Amino acid sequence: MTETVKLGRILGVRIGLHWSVLGIVLLLVLGLSTTQLPDVLPGYPVWAYVTTAIAIALLFAVSLLAHEVSHAVVARRNGIEVDGITLWLLGGVARLRSEPRTPGADLRVAVIGPLVSLACGAVFGLAALLVILGDLEPLLRAMLLYLAGVNVLLAVFNMIPAAPLDGGRVLRAALWAWRGDRHQAAVWSARAGRWFGYLLITLGLVRLLFGYGVGLWWILIGLFVVHVASAEEQQTRLGTALSGTRVGDVMTPRPDVAHGDRNVADFLRDIALVRRHSAFPLLDDAGRLQGMVTLNRLRAVPPEDRERTPLRAAACPPAEIVLAEPEEPLTNLLPRLGSCADGRALVYDAGALVGIVTPTDISRAVALSGLGVSWHEGADVSSQTGFRQGRPR
Repeated sequence: MTETVKLGRILGVRIGLHWSVLGIVLLLVLGLSTTQLPDVLPGYPVWAYVTTAIAIALLFAVSLLAHEVSHAVVARRNGIEVDGITLWLLGGVARLRSEPRTPGADLRVAVIGPLVSLACGAVFGLAALLVILGDLEPLLRAMLLYLAGVNVLLAVFNMIPAAPLDGGRVLRAALWAWRGDRHQAAVWSARAGRWFGYLLITLGLVRLLFGYGVGLWWILIGLFVVHVASAEEQQTRLGTALSGTRVGDVMTPRPDVAHGDRNVADFLRDIALVRRHSAFPLLDDAGRLQGMVTLNRLRAVPPEDRERTPLRAAACPPAEIVLAEPEEPLTNLLPRLGSCADGRALVYDAGALVGIVTPTDISRAVALSGLGVSWHEGADVSSQTGFRQGRPR
């Protein structure tokens, strides 16, 4: 899930919003202000319902953020790198760069989110009780009671033992501790998630067909769960196939580079037409990284602007480029590959650029793994990549 709007950092964790989060805000505001609040507390002007609904939507988003930040904080305390958090239509996603090392760490990261949601529900519930005892504004009471209930519901729903829900992580940790095989535990958890998603879709369709209420949300959530669970199973199988493979084993060594001050037209004519690569790191005269340009990104530059547009203006900026080391496990790199550089990563060794990892490199590694070829069987592997014991030739 790629962020659309960057909000900054909380406790060192990057926070962003996906454009679809506007959908949940609009749906909540419309549903609460036009039906739910007027039905429960009639007689208020429209602006009062709309204001209360907006406050509920914003505080619910804050609750979701607290849930995801708790995952990120506990993950970091257990030695797991965190890339960031993105809030979107159906909640939030904490993106982890590496995997838990033990079942206990996996369990701790999983359960903290629902516990924080329960705590948020308790806080809102206590605030609602104080409002009731003080005989204060009924709309304020309704807002706090709604937030208390939805946070408790969020915690309970998340503990269902099916990936990608937190309960699926708990199931994975339990199976991992029982069987001693993290990859198999992840596959079983993902399959449980997929079947749970199919169940939600079926129940949503039944509700739509037989008039038992609006089942659209059930269908949307079910589709999301099926999609993510299937992706997690595929990622797990990929990780199993590439287990023991290093970044230096699969990377393309000594990538062709370009200078960021060169204009797009000259680059396309003098370099892109000659070289058979589709991605080029940009380095300045001192060898410092200026960005990475891909042929796909250059499509956004109109032909009439190519003569006056420098490559660095069309490139993925340095801060968003994924960096790796030759001795790093390839399975640790895969979750970090994002869309800015079209799924590519630059490999540095002792501060020097030594290689690039592309989707083609990864596909080749998977294909060789499927043929039963081990990267550590032959003596020629290191010579092909330019590395032996992580050092350049």
